[in-house]
Amino acid sequence: MGGRWAADGRPTRLPGPMAASWLADSERRRLAAYTVLAAYDHNQAAALLGEDGDDRREYGDASLIVDQALSHLLGESQKIVVEGAEDAAAGAQKREELLREWAQSEHLWMRLQHAERTAVLLGDTVYLLAWSRTKGRPILKAIDPGFYFPVLPDGALDAGEYPDRVHLAWEVPEDSATGRKGTLRRITYELGPIGADVGTTRRYPWSSRPSAVTCYLTDAEWDLDQLDKTDDIDALSLARARFRTNADGEVLHRLDLQLDFVPVVHVPNTINGADHFGQSSLLSAAQLLDDLAAADTDSQRASATTGSPIIGLSGARLPVDRRTGNPLPVQVEPGMVWPLGDNGQLSTVDTSAQLAELRSYVEALRDRLSVVTRLPGSVLGTVRPSEVPSGCALQLSFGPLDAMVRSMRLAREAKYPLLLKMVQRLYQLGGVLPPGENPRATITFGAYLPTDLSAALDLVARGVQAGVLSLETGVRLLIDAGFPIEDAGLEVERIRAAAEEPAGGLVHRHPAPTLPPW
Repeated sequence: MGGRWAADGRPTRLPGPMAASWLADSERRRLAAYTVLAAYDHNQAAALLGEDGDDRREYGDASLIVDQALSHLLGESQKIVVEGAEDAAAGAQKREELLREWAQSEHLWMRLQHAERTAVLLGDTVYLLAWSRTKGRPILKAIDPGFYFPVLPDGALDAGEYPDRVHLAWEVPEDSATGRKGTLRRITYELGPIGADVGTTRRYPWSSRPSAVTCYLTDAEWDLDQLDKTDDIDALSLARARFRTNADGEVLHRLDLQLDFVPVVHVPNTINGADHFGQSSLLSAAQLLDDLAAADTDSQRASATTGSPIIGLSGARLPVDRRTGNPLPVQVEPGMVWPLGDNGQLSTVDTSAQLAELRSYVEALRDRLSVVTRLPGSVLGTVRPSEVPSGCALQLSFGPLDAMVRSMRLAREAKYPLLLKMVQRLYQLGGVLPPGENPRATITFGAYLPTDLSAALDLVARGVQAGVLSLETGVRLLIDAGFPIEDAGLEVERIRAAAEEPAGGLVHRHPAPTLPPW
């Protein structure tokens, strides 16, 4: 599981590190859960059963659940929105343009898809930010949550409490070909007082008040054979550590990053009360997935005996091996004729009835899976559109899905504004943005349910005309409904420009319009 790297340098999920001495019991359970969930996703859950699972059938139901939950979580589109940009505020619009350019350069939407799929599958995902001098912008990485070990405040009762100390740790196995020993690598981000002198302060470009706190980076590694059995990931002795260096030759031992925040953002999949970590979308359906795999396996076995039935022969002349005199194995092939004696009989074992029952049982399990995962049959592909009695019935079937997606988006409501706040602060630290307070920016997810576009347009038009909706709010509602509006602020400007068109223009050709000119 996350926590170990393969010999070629790629991260892998292996059960070995779960017995490592530097893992606490709670972390072992978390990594074990990640291992099992990843096995379900790759149709390898049967491998956890050992030899008993060699012939177990898994047809991708777990992966389908994850992909469909992810698709509806993210919606049809994702956009960066800065407060005030829709009101044509120059500063907010420029900030939005900068962040969107950064998202394109950093392939944010691709990384977002990867990171959020990890969150839906495992329950958590982690982002890491750093300033790149060569690229002149913040760089973003998605981190496997199996490498994430936060040190939460003592007595923390709120899952939203931000840790002041975060470890990213993994094992690198030994390589007998090169003689390299197995090592443990740990990267630590920690908030602490500036310098050795008490009372030292620093003024950061994003705040008008001096701060006495900075973030230190330490990148160290230990030989596994030198770790004590009682060593904890947060209490490893630095006396035995080897510290790495960066591209500038600086030793990464409490390197001052000139930040007053830890540039690591943890995103849970669900709201879990006082628990820092989230819950996988597969967890509630694990037993059902096991039962479905067992039923699929039984169904496959029954279909084999139905397609090639068991045949009983009596009174038939069977071929004989001339050397041994023993009857040769009989193969059932098209066109084969068996001569039978006077009292000869041929009988077959018909298992088609059992096969039909098994298929019915599989369908019942799939219906239960739809209920438990809150993904309607139309989403999982078990209901054809022609089988839906009405549009109202289809809309009602989306009720549980709507509640699930709203809850999942609520769990991320504070995380992506935090991520973009860090991006803006890193731009300030790099001299790209001016000092001062940064506007709130976030990532909005698009519509995820079928929408009646004409009804949405009519609702917004009447609301704006009646004065109960502002033009900006109306455009935002149209974007949420799925209209292809790239920039809300620019769209508002276009609408107002069209409304102020001189005589002879489009608006004045219709002196008494019933709808706004858009």
